[in-house]
Amino acid sequence: MTFGESIKTCFSKYAAFDGRASRSEYWWWFLFTTLASVAAGIVSETLSALFSLGVMLPSLAVGARRLHDTNRSAWFLLLWCIPLVGWIVMIVWATQEAKEPNRFSSVP
Repeated sequence: MTFGESIKTCFSKYAAFDGRASRSEYWWWFLFTTLASVAAGIVSETLSALFSLGVMLPSLAVGARRLHDTNRSAWFLLLWCIPLVGWIVMIVWATQEAKEPNRFSSVP
């Protein structure tokens, strides 16, 4: 999946927590939100906060779909709340290959 396709997919599945997301979809989305937030922060902190608020739901949704791709529950997104250890675990899981077959759906 390309950078543009990933952004389009994540916005079209704005609040879709079901299904699966490929590694490329997740990481391209992560790169987009990081770069756009930094660029908005250069312009205005308020603009950066509004952008971050606007992409929070699709970011959670793509994170849930990415966990589904590794055959894990979306509830594991709560690990982001645990500093350092939770972050490392989530990054490792987000970089893993898809688990097939799995209980959520076929490979995206």
